[in-house]
Amino acid sequence: MSWLQDDVAVVTGAGSGLGRAVVERFAEEGARVVAFDKSEDKLRLLKESLGDAVETVAGDVRSAADNDRACARAVEAFGRLDVFVGNAGLWDFNRSLPDTPADELASGFDELFAVNVKGYLLGAKAALPALRASRGSLVLTLSNAAFYPGGGGPLYVASKHAGVGLVKQLAYELAPEIRVNGVAPGGMDTDLRGPAALGLADVAIGTAVPIDELMARGSALRIAPRPQDYVGAYVLLAARAQSRTVTGTVVDVSSFGTLPRHQG
Repeated sequence: MSWLQDDVAVVTGAGSGLGRAVVERFAEEGARVVAFDKSEDKLRLLKESLGDAVETVAGDVRSAADNDRACARAVEAFGRLDVFVGNAGLWDFNRSLPDTPADELASGFDELFAVNVKGYLLGAKAALPALRASRGSLVLTLSNAAFYPGGGGPLYVASKHAGVGLVKQLAYELAPEIRVNGVAPGGMDTDLRGPAALGLADVAIGTAVPIDELMARGSALRIAPRPQDYVGAYVLLAARAQSRTVTGTVVDVSSFGTLPRHQG
């Protein structure tokens, strides 16, 4: 039997990249999924690809009402909610403190933290009643930047460190009914964008940065991962039978923690 057979999930930032890969893998594992994303076009393509296994909600993770709609859709369409995957995010494209004007720093902080931190809090709040009923779980996308410097500038790195705090605090508050964990991927070639306040809303990481080259050179395994390479950890943490005792944990799947011996 598949690990997520008959489970129901909500995935934010589901239209492309890592979010879409999570939706696709969950569907392969037998789950039904509500895909929540701001892009109606991306959601339409996802629905065309996966059919009845997926319902879609277009909205903004910064909105409590939109998060409520996504979780309500899961219950209305599929009868329950077992897993909420907070995945929508923004990157700051390594904008440093010295090189960022103070006004952009302030507005960029507000925009990036609203998505990367507040969006997770509002999603967790919206999912709370249904997850309590199913004794389900929350899984939050973090980053190798939740553990190490250099995975972004101070805005992004601080937001991902804040995500570790959310995992730990929510695991503490919501036990024993709900498990709360995180996954910390490394970089990948996706459509990940940045804050409009920093002029980065129309810039994708895959086109602005030689991310495959950087990953292959900087990771211990010398590979340029694809989104699909990271999604196994989400399945593991979502599957009750596989991770019943796991809560308050962030799984680092980035391969940045250990360098080969010849690197010194």
